[in-house]
This record gives sequence, C-alpha cells and structure tokens, in this order.
Amino acid sequence: MKRITSLILAIIMCTGICLGATSCGEKTDFTVGICQLMEHESLDKATDGFIDALKEELKKEGKTVKFDTQVAGEPTLCSTVINTLTAKKVDLIMANATPALLAAANGTASNNIPVLGTSVTDYNDTFKNNIPANVSGTSDAVPFDEQANMMITSLGLVEGDQVGVIYCTNESNSVIQYEAVKAEFEKNGIVVKAYTFSETTELQGIVTNAANESKAIYVPSDNTVADSDTVVGTICNDKKVPVYTSYGGAICYASLAIDYYELGRQTGIMAAQILLGNKTPADFEIKTLTPSVTYNKELCAQLGIAVPQE
Repeated sequence: MKRITSLILAIIMCTGICLGATSCGEKTDFTVGICQLMEHESLDKATDGFIDALKEELKKEGKTVKFDTQVAGEPTLCSTVINTLTAKKVDLIMANATPALLAAANGTASNNIPVLGTSVTDYNDTFKNNIPANVSGTSDAVPFDEQANMMITSLGLVEGDQVGVIYCTNESNSVIQYEAVKAEFEKNGIVVKAYTFSETTELQGIVTNAANESKAIYVPSDNTVADSDTVVGTICNDKKVPVYTSYGGAICYASLAIDYYELGRQTGIMAAQILLGNKTPADFEIKTLTPSVTYNKELCAQLGIAVPQE
C-alpha cells in the first residue's frame, strides 16, 4: 500500500509540474505549419532554410517557435495537410511548391491565417492576377531568355536543332516555364518539343523518346521530375545527350539556378515580420533571388562540352 501511495503521489507531483508548461516542455510563442509537396533536394533545402531563418529571427526578439512539418507526397493530398494545420489553428502556414500554396490559400480563405509560399514560379499566374490578401512569399523564377541563350551558346545549337522539354502536366509551374523557354528558343530557330507525363511510371519511356529525338534536354523547376531525375540523368548520359535543369542538381551539365536554401531563408525572414506583428502578407511583394551560373565540369568532360573560362 505504501508503494502504491508513493506512486500516486509521484504522478500527482509530475502532473502538477506539467500544468505550468506546454506538454511538459517550454512554452512556445508561435506554432507554424509547413506543407511541403514532396521530398526532394530543392524543396527540402527551402524548408530547412525557412526553419533556420525563422528561428534565428524570433530568437533575436526573445520569442520561440515550434513547427508542424508535413509532406503531402502528391498534389491531391495537399488539401488534407492544410485542413489538418488549420484545425490546429497554427499562427502561419508555409506552403512549399505551387500545389501546396493553392491548397493553403483555399484552406485559409475563411480564417485568414497568414500564408507564405516558396518554390513557386509565378504567383500572378497561379492566382489569375488576384493574389489573396493573406498570401505572399518567394519565387524560384529565373530569366528564361538567359537560360535558353546559355544552352544555345554552350552547346553550339543552330537553327533546326531540337531541344526536348520534359515536364509533368500536373504541375502548372512547369507549363508556364515550358511556354516561356519555348518562345526564347524559337526566336533562334531552335525546334522545341514537349515530352510530358502525368504518372511517374511513364517517365522512363518519355525520357528515352526525348533522348533519342533531341540534341539536348531542358528540365524546368518540375518537382515530379526532380524527385526522379536520376532516371533522366542515367538515360541521357548513356545516350550522350546533355541535360540542362532550371533548378540545378547533379544530372545537369550546367544551370542558371537559384539557391533553394537561401530562398527558404528569405521566406523565413518574412514570416518573422508577420508573426511579430510588424507586417502582413499584403505588405510584401513577391521576392525573387538572383540566380548563379554553374557548370558540372566532370559531366561536361564526359559529353565533350567546353566549359567557358570565366
């Protein structure tokens, strides 16, 4: 009996101690929900940058934040993630990729939870030039004319050469980028052909056809392709067809791309201003970053591509 009584007292004491804290831990000032479309390097980096910067900015003001990070896995599940986050009444939602941003905007229309997007190419196109007042964020858009000219110059493309563009039709960002880069190539007489798919099981066949028919391959900032881009790299390298990606990565011989970690950091800095009450999403213009040029020297050597001295 003494042992049972002691155990009960210990439980009561523990419970009493926990009453003054959140889940027996330190009290947190803010809760931020993160909806990331899927796991792959670029999106992961953006989420990491967002978390790091937001924690740093709030720490300067003596504030703390906890994160509820959820990966949807596919576009149709983003709404489910957002509904979960809004039910928890988070203070802010970070939506990583366009499907996540659309779901977040729709899911917060009635409760006005601030939403910041990242890894989104064109906010105006996504929202038909009517961005909701509670939405802002950062864009991974890059100059398409400069990307096209970089490929033309570095590969020695001439009139009549074909560039294949591989993208998933479920991603609106990719369609936007395809149309933009297509226009730039065609100004120089380069033939552009789209190789599209809706299911990842189709990717291998699509890439094989593209590599057989094209002098070079262009991949926009397409999350679905990026998630399986080793398939693209393996097939194209075997066939000695150079791959250029808008987002960087190991499979491309060259790229003009942004740093996704830094993109996430900029989003985190914006989030801190909103949580601290200094600004609202409507106060922010969509922020873009200056891209940098990179060449994969080892891959260029394998493909016989001369890397510019500068």
